[in-house]
Amino acid sequence: MSKYMLLLIISGSLPLLLSLYQPLNFYRNIRTLVLSIALIVLIFGAWDIFATFRGHLHFNPSDVWRIRIINLPLEEVLFFVVIPFCCILTWELLNYIRGKSQ
Repeated sequence: MSKYMLLLIISGSLPLLLSLYQPLNFYRNIRTLVLSIALIVLIFGAWDIFATFRGHLHFNPSDVWRIRIINLPLEEVLFFVVIPFCCILTWELLNYIRGKSQ
């Protein structure tokens, strides 16, 4: 397992479990969640594709899998899914906690 993939699994595991907490009802707007993450993947994915094409960004082959999407390692593409998911979940959790305390 690559170091990058291990980091993504560690980063996303707890948020994924917390997203299933029923009272939070995190997946009530699944379309909005998917569109939000897709927008991040498109914008920052395009940026990284351009940066790697220009030679401004490089991925150490020993730290990533050989699977590539366009010229990005799979881990880099998943980064743009996992981290925004974690951020959106954190926002929703904070709103939920704030709502419970009022």
